[in-house]
Amino acid sequence: MNALNKRRWALFKANRRGFWSFWIFFGLFMLTLFAPLIANDRPILASYKGELLFPTLVEYPESKFGGFLAKTNFRDPVNLDEISANGWMVWPPIHYSYNTVNTELPLPAPSPPASSLSKDVACAKYPQKIADAQCIGGNMNWLGTDDQGRDVVARLLYGYRVSVAFGLILTFFSSVIGIAAGAVQGYYGGWTDLIFQRFIDIWSSMPTLYLLIIIAAFVTPTFWLLLFILVLFSWTGLVRLIRAEFLRARNFEYVRAARALGLSNFKIMFKHLLPNAMISAVTFMPFLIAGSVTTLTALDYLGFGLPPGSPSLGELVAQGKNNIQAPWLGFTIFLLMSTMLTLLVFIGEAVRDALDPRKTFV
Repeated sequence: MNALNKRRWALFKANRRGFWSFWIFFGLFMLTLFAPLIANDRPILASYKGELLFPTLVEYPESKFGGFLAKTNFRDPVNLDEISANGWMVWPPIHYSYNTVNTELPLPAPSPPASSLSKDVACAKYPQKIADAQCIGGNMNWLGTDDQGRDVVARLLYGYRVSVAFGLILTFFSSVIGIAAGAVQGYYGGWTDLIFQRFIDIWSSMPTLYLLIIIAAFVTPTFWLLLFILVLFSWTGLVRLIRAEFLRARNFEYVRAARALGLSNFKIMFKHLLPNAMISAVTFMPFLIAGSVTTLTALDYLGFGLPPGSPSLGELVAQGKNNIQAPWLGFTIFLLMSTMLTLLVFIGEAVRDALDPRKTFV
């Protein structure tokens, strides 16, 4: 790490709010990457008649345990009895996946937080040979259930992972296209810049939501199809910023010297001009991620996002709106979304301070 980057890292750490926001956001995202090991309706590890099984990774037919179904329901008391009598299981802390419906709710869905079977009922339902922690703790709905009986904590874990991953991938591809387009415009200028600008004006005026509604009428949007469509229209965000940087720097003395030495336009653009222009782009990226996450959440809320049943923060927002008698749904998703977006804003501020050459230590 050179002296300049050391200075930038020191400035980033000096902004304590942004520095800790980065680690909290990063830690939450890394935690959700292991969501199947935290919230799942299948054991992490099991042993049956001496054979070691990995139900979270492999789909076992029920015939393996004496049943007849194509897939094993590890929450079925019959299967639990059979496996426990001939082996053991290691369950994740939460015994629900994002699409698991809790059929043992004492109250109609959406049920309030921590409502589940009582200890006596749970251990009567599931034999005493199963550890109490397995028949009670993992079956608790700590943040309640939605109106379909699905655990809110599990849906938050999986939904957070999908939303942040979507935002990161969308920001990456949009930035690559936008930076390349802005660099070409700013470096060449003239007719190239004029034609590109008119194209961007027309392209950015396209009604993205209407196009998504039309497409959703013909095909069910998937993660990658939705990502592709949004990349087509979101790359224009960085173009003007990069274009302005290239227009400002293309006639600097070091650029003229590079031309005089015979360097190609490509090398001048991406070896000499781009590193300086990237300061503005990197500063803007945390805000692009926040905008991408918000876009996916809004589309899911309106019903034009991920397929029904997918882990989605927007679907939880809709659940909170449609079930005002269950305030825990609205409060939970509000706290998660506001915390996530606040962390991203704080990270953006810290990155801006770190890359600002006029910034000094206080």
